[in-house]
Amino acid sequence: MNLTNHKILVTGADGFIGSHLVEGLLDKGCQVRAFVLYNSFNSWGWLDTFPKDKLEKIEIFAGDIRDPYGVRNAMRGIDIVFHLAALIAIPFSYYSPDTYVDTNVKGTLNVLQAARDADCRRVLITSTSEVYGTAQYVPIDERHPFQGQSPYSATKIGADRIAESFYRSFNTPVTIVRPFNTYGPRQSARAVIPTIITQLLAGAKKIKLGGINPTRDFNYVKDTVNGFIAIAETDAAVGEEINIASQQEIAIGKLAREIISQINPEAQIAADDTRLRPEKSEVERLLGSNEKIRKLTGWRPEYTLKQGIRETIEWFKDKGNLQRYKWDIYNV
Repeated sequence: MNLTNHKILVTGADGFIGSHLVEGLLDKGCQVRAFVLYNSFNSWGWLDTFPKDKLEKIEIFAGDIRDPYGVRNAMRGIDIVFHLAALIAIPFSYYSPDTYVDTNVKGTLNVLQAARDADCRRVLITSTSEVYGTAQYVPIDERHPFQGQSPYSATKIGADRIAESFYRSFNTPVTIVRPFNTYGPRQSARAVIPTIITQLLAGAKKIKLGGINPTRDFNYVKDTVNGFIAIAETDAAVGEEINIASQQEIAIGKLAREIISQINPEAQIAADDTRLRPEKSEVERLLGSNEKIRKLTGWRPEYTLKQGIRETIEWFKDKGNLQRYKWDIYNV
């Protein structure tokens, strides 16, 4: 299915991946309705940074994903929904697990019910590689067991299974899209790559990090967006769970040293115990299989890690972007 001219709802459009997805859909000629979190500042998140001519092409809907009535209103007239709205910070999920259940589980249920009522043609639910927990084998394919190693991952497992149930029970055209660690411009400072880059660009000589031995499979955000769009355009993806992964891994310590070498080779890594996850909660290894998405859609990553890191650093070097980040505190 070609997405051009289709009416599309993106929840979480004000966030990191969501804002990039909105841009990708506009480039495809889609009619985009952007669901942003209502707030008294009338902030539309990263959409506020878009040029006026781009913003004028977007229909903004301010609401709360936890409100079923607002979600139903947002879904009116929609052909395809990309559901990205979620609470995603793992450390904060230790402090506020109830909020994660409300947003990630109930919010996803609201989207599924509204999409079913609106008879949407496609419903893409965003999962996370965190649902797999520490790899029991690699590369991790979609048959890998799920492990709730944090309240965040547990709520995403719950949301995924509710989405599966709507496909099996009501034939709702659901696809569960499971990106591995996405990075790039606009990413939250609570993520490791912005944490490293912002400290370095602010002139810090000691870069504070938590665990440096876990490995991750990183995707540049433009590759992730292309994966979402490729899946939405593939009818055979309905009813499937699909990884978006580079199928390469790197240890956090090695990643940090690579970024340090590009910005300030004299800087050193400093252990910060407050950033460590509880021992049984740390996901020690994530290396995803992209075989399924390749076979179904033909998608392949276009960016190497080095290329993506270079583009991300250049974005952060813009003082207008860097000043949005509180580099000197730990963002939970």
